Amino acid sequence: MTTTTLAVLVPLLPFLGAVAGLLLGRTAPGFVRPLAVLPPLVSLVLAVLVAVRQGGGQAIDTHTEFTPTGSVPIELALYIDGFAALVAVLVAFVASCVQIYSTGYLRDDPRYPSYAALVSLFTSAMLGVVYSGDLMVLLVGWEIMGICSYFLVGHYWETPEARAASIKAFLVTKLGDVPFLIGLFALATDAGSFRITTVLGTVASGGLHHPTLVALLLLAGVAGKSAQFPLHTWLPDAMAGPTPVSALIHAATMVAAGVYFVARLLPVFQASSAAMIVLAAMAAITMAGSALAALAQDDIKRVLAYSTIGQLGYMTGALAVGDRGAAVFHLLAHGAFKALLFLAAGVIIHASGTNSLAVMSRMKDLRARVPDAYWTMTVALLALAAIPPFSGFFSKEAVLGAAEHVATGHTEHAPGASGWIVLVAGLITAVLTAAYATRLWLLAFRGQGAEAPDHGRQPLTMTVVLWVLAVPSLAFGLAYGPLPDWFDGRDLTPVLTTSVLGTGLALVGGLVTYGAWRHTSAMAACVPPPLSAPLERGYPHGAVVAHPDADAGTVEAEAIAMHAPTFGDVASASDPADPGRLLLGPLHRHAAVGFHLDAVYSVLFVRPVQAGASLVRFLDREVVDTYVRGAGALPRWLGAAVRRAQTGNVQTYVSALLAGTVVLVVAALLVATGA
Repeated sequence: MTTTTLAVLVPLLPFLGAVAGLLLGRTAPGFVRPLAVLPPLVSLVLAVLVAVRQGGGQAIDTHTEFTPTGSVPIELALYIDGFAALVAVLVAFVASCVQIYSTGYLRDDPRYPSYAALVSLFTSAMLGVVYSGDLMVLLVGWEIMGICSYFLVGHYWETPEARAASIKAFLVTKLGDVPFLIGLFALATDAGSFRITTVLGTVASGGLHHPTLVALLLLAGVAGKSAQFPLHTWLPDAMAGPTPVSALIHAATMVAAGVYFVARLLPVFQASSAAMIVLAAMAAITMAGSALAALAQDDIKRVLAYSTIGQLGYMTGALAVGDRGAAVFHLLAHGAFKALLFLAAGVIIHASGTNSLAVMSRMKDLRARVPDAYWTMTVALLALAAIPPFSGFFSKEAVLGAAEHVATGHTEHAPGASGWIVLVAGLITAVLTAAYATRLWLLAFRGQGAEAPDHGRQPLTMTVVLWVLAVPSLAFGLAYGPLPDWFDGRDLTPVLTTSVLGTGLALVGGLVTYGAWRHTSAMAACVPPPLSAPLERGYPHGAVVAHPDADAGTVEAEAIAMHAPTFGDVASASDPADPGRLLLGPLHRHAAVGFHLDAVYSVLFVRPVQAGASLVRFLDREVVDTYVRGAGALPRWLGAAVRRAQTGNVQTYVSALLAGTVVLVVAALLVATGA
């Protein structure tokens, strides 16, 4: 079988699995789980074969015309270089883990067939984006992921949080997709083709007429899809969906698509220094702001969501300094440990019956109830904090090293200002990342208070996946040696200066957070629990789910629905043992709500749109409908007048006929006499 055929089958198999799962979900439910798990597993094997055959050498480039358009053609094209080959392996690997995990996590969910089919379709769309050599075909996969995220985030549609989150995710990403589409058309108009190789050839020859405008239009779509400032606000709210969906979105699909798109078309952005500086500023604000917000969140999944935003900021920062090898290296490493973090969080939520770190901090020995999640999440958090020798250290240092090279003038791939912006923001974020990672670990696993509930062991399909993901989270960083052969050939070896700085700052962040936790824990022992409400087993009443023995998906849905009623807010909780409050001080209340960006957008966009809709409704009902009603009133009045004459009395009709005859005769005589 040719490599091209294998590459076509990689996205096709999950698509066929999705279609079959939807068709057989009700009539043959026994086939649903095999149809969910086997296609991505086979795709993973085929993606590995494609990667081995491609070998980081000559790109696989093949195409056929899809349909004549009369102007710019649309082609079914494959373009698989080292970047595409490895990212496809990541997507198929994480998707397979998510599908296996979901068979246990959602084992009693009545909507599991549609859920599994949507996950498969989501996977197929992302694989299509990765392998596509034509921008319009890429756009199809791009938009399919958007609609899949809408349905999957809203899986628990009975809860208002899930309904609102799904709508928000869809609208915010579509807000970025409008200029993105315009940018694609502008790019294709200059290049005369949607094929990526043709576009890059046009850029290399200087044929792009408005590089800054095109790059900024494309960046709007990237900011929406990859949750970068200022279009990142949908991602924390998307935590209202099932945890496996969060793992898939954050680790290997959707948010990774924007980063991958910029990496694929990096010369387009490098054609404009202004666009590169904008990209660097966007990355810097995203990194630092999301890390501060993560330090203030109470929902364990929202901490991880803001963490994803920040790590994506590192990737876009690497692209802003012109090193797509470092960006994709961090994308691959982050995909493994972030999937592990989310799936381990799902186990913890199931075991504790809550998604609140404030409540977990009141549970003793939770780590003993979930040993698999405890050890694997510890590995993933160390990778997130970039502690050597875990994978995150090597990939994050590749980003910081690339920024340092640009800042010090050792390379001209990007403006020097971009290098300094990314380097300074990256080092600041390294401190904050270690701080919120340490805070999460301490509050979740070092709680003080009543014994954690014991619901028995988690399903094997959930715990085995954690250990599988722990392997690349620990060891993938060691691939920094051979990876340049798959990428642009630039060295990914950690630089001494940034390695010492980054690791030292990470250790400082972790140690300071540990000291703050020791202080706040001692203080919390002298004050009441997080709420003054009645207590149940030592936890705030209503903070632990009512059906702890249900499947993990049901427990999570209840936990999400109960957080706001219990603590008065979906994001934070008044826990005196939280070191984040001490570290952030007066900034905490602002960071907990994402620095009020949702409120700003409400004032700038939501309220004006609602006001405009109210005006249109008023004009429609009171003005347009008035004319319509008036147009119908005159015939109605005439009809009423005529209807009064229709009495049904024959004598009346004859009298009227005679009277009319007399009038006509008299009129005729008068006319004749006058003549």
